[in-house]
Amino acid sequence: MAVTPTAVSSAGGAAMHGTAGSTSYRPALTLLASLFFMWGFITVINGTLLPHLRSVFELSYFQAALIESVWFIAYFVASIPSAKLIERIGYQRSLVTGLLVMAAGALGMILAASLPSYGITLLMLFVIASGITLLQVAANPYVAVIGPSETASSRLNLVQAMNSAGTMLAPLFGAYLILGRSKGGTASAGTVLTPAERLADAQSVMLPYALVAGVLIVLAIVIARFPLPAMGAATSRLAKEERRGHSLWRHRNLVWGIPAIFIYLIAEIGVGNLFVNFVSRPDIGNMTNEQAGRYLTLLWGGMMVGRFVGSAIMQKVDAGLVLAVFSVGAFVTMAVTVVASGPVAMWALIAVGLFHSIMFPTIFTLGIKGLGPLTEEGSGLLIMAIAGGALVAVQGWLADAYGLQESFILTAICELYILFYALWGSKPVVSGAPAAR
Repeated sequence: MAVTPTAVSSAGGAAMHGTAGSTSYRPALTLLASLFFMWGFITVINGTLLPHLRSVFELSYFQAALIESVWFIAYFVASIPSAKLIERIGYQRSLVTGLLVMAAGALGMILAASLPSYGITLLMLFVIASGITLLQVAANPYVAVIGPSETASSRLNLVQAMNSAGTMLAPLFGAYLILGRSKGGTASAGTVLTPAERLADAQSVMLPYALVAGVLIVLAIVIARFPLPAMGAATSRLAKEERRGHSLWRHRNLVWGIPAIFIYLIAEIGVGNLFVNFVSRPDIGNMTNEQAGRYLTLLWGGMMVGRFVGSAIMQKVDAGLVLAVFSVGAFVTMAVTVVASGPVAMWALIAVGLFHSIMFPTIFTLGIKGLGPLTEEGSGLLIMAIAGGALVAVQGWLADAYGLQESFILTAICELYILFYALWGSKPVVSGAPAAR
């Protein structure tokens, strides 16, 4: 996958770091952090949007989870076209394009709400996610290689903390402006809405998405006018003859890292999407969807805290070891969620956010470690693996068939694969010998 502005070969990473002495990348990284914030914010709005749409359209758990599946299918569909677009128009214009695509999707959500239409809602969410994919394909590998490879996981965790700040604030935004302004969001569990109430509830999303679209357009204007540093020739894709003899599939850390990202997204998105429905149950939190949406803030807040803490720890401790410890913690909290009830089960599900915090950025940086001239293709494959979030529909099916609480067994199994990757799969090995570090 050719992503010229974000090609991250070892030489390219060294070149960019060396240039930092004369060119400060701090303003650029600060601006990129705002992008991490926005796509985290918009993604997690779905956590409050799903129970809302489930009420409006009278959806099953599977149909509600399908909304999130469409969102993450966009990562698989749009990743390669995004890479080609970046190669054609450049890094900065691609960032602006991604933001404008997201804004168009947000405006389309207003149209979907005015009808209301389940089909148009799915289409507009796909458009928004496609814009986010374009941003992700460029920003994640850029941050990973802007400094020394030894602290890549620490650096990406630090910037991803801004993503978590967005995810922490989004539930409050959604709970107040979506669930708090709708009949379904403030009614007790099991309340049946009239057709007029469902129509009014559908239209309650118009203001939130109008605000989101406005912020995205402003951010696009700022980035278009911002003097982002040129990445230079050292970060361009290497010629084919220079890459001859290299193979992505000889790098164990990448081969096992792709399914690790895929599987981790099933766990993270499943927890976020079913959180409100789970916590609002009479035998768990016994509260309205609006109240449960406020507790969702604690889940994502734990992810933000975990990333700040993890970033500091990984300055001194091996990233693979930290990932292993966090995956064990995630497994234990999910096991408690499955077998407990009442506040214990609720707080166990909230706590998993802390343990999920470092997983994506750490798996990503471990996955591209030692790839050298193949890093750009490896980065693209890892971004495509975010499509694993589409399989949250499987957990929705399990919830319909066996029970919502029992469906979290799938999440616990996912944590065990992350433990396997941390202890063995993440070790860079090529043809039986350690890869270049």
